[in-house]
Amino acid sequence: MTMSTIYVRTLKRAEHTVFCVADGQKSYYDPQFNRRIPFSSGQQVKRSILDALSKALNQVPSPTTFLSDVDKKGVVSQGEVYATCDPNYADQLLGGWMKAAKGGKDKTLKRRSPLSISAMRGLHPLLSGIDSENVTFDRSDRPDTKVIVRNEKGQELSEEQITELLVGKNISLGRKWIPDNKRATGLFVQDIAIDLRRLFCVSLSKLEPEITEETETRLREAGWTETETVFGACLLAPKDVRERLTKGLANAIINWTITSNQARTFSLMETLAVSISENANKIAGSIRAKLKEDEENKAEPIIEEEMAGVETYVTLAASGYIRTKKESVDALENAEQALIEKMTQFDYENQLEGIS
Repeated sequence: MTMSTIYVRTLKRAEHTVFCVADGQKSYYDPQFNRRIPFSSGQQVKRSILDALSKALNQVPSPTTFLSDVDKKGVVSQGEVYATCDPNYADQLLGGWMKAAKGGKDKTLKRRSPLSISAMRGLHPLLSGIDSENVTFDRSDRPDTKVIVRNEKGQELSEEQITELLVGKNISLGRKWIPDNKRATGLFVQDIAIDLRRLFCVSLSKLEPEITEETETRLREAGWTETETVFGACLLAPKDVRERLTKGLANAIINWTITSNQARTFSLMETLAVSISENANKIAGSIRAKLKEDEENKAEPIIEEEMAGVETYVTLAASGYIRTKKESVDALENAEQALIEKMTQFDYENQLEGIS
């Protein structure tokens, strides 16, 4: 039987950095170990993957339209956000879209992404955490630094008034103190499920449409062919398009990284290991952590390098943090090729034959 889903688990190490920003660094509370765990949201990971996809394909990302409404009093309010809903853009076909017009006159267009993407969270609550640092924005050494002090009415004080104000006060007006900046450090894991049945197919359903009739016509003219899947009639991308997108997607899934929010807190976020499987339960055990029996509140990261039904690729960097035996310099290249082969083996044109 042919499996229709590929699971990918990625293990990364982050050091003194920031993922999602919310009070410095987003985190969630783990009640079992009584710790706050930093994380990167699934939405941020998805955007990072789609950015890597566009880069790998050398394709400009799809445009987005933001609508705003103005009432009679001149008050501006947020309106809808429109995607192109055009599968010719790789980030649309693989990332999904939704277009719901105001007023309900036009049919809502909605495509669920064939990629199910988890948040990037700690491999174990004891193997990731948050630390804080105090920083300053200091320009006190520059003679041309301009200092403005305003009173309660918003009026600027004169130099004489500022000098008088500072008498007896140990403060600097050319330096800003920024306390309690949260940073994330540790081992982090992230999961992706690739639904091969919908990966390169666009539904032709009229009840829950994904595309307009105009888009359907353009796709047919571009060589997209109609096929039957478990979801009904669909348009399937041409083989050459599938091959190009397969290579780009594999590259993006293996090589994505988070670079937003890191102007001053950049981390390589190097990948330590990647596991690929058709079994969700097995891949969960391929990269995991285990509590130590002889030490309280200590956990050990584990990479199963030889597990039936799972292909695991370990990089050289992993050996600095985890006991490994088969780390290799070309681990990620091999993982990328394995992912390409698995996606290529699926019979997109005859999906109803032998899908389990």
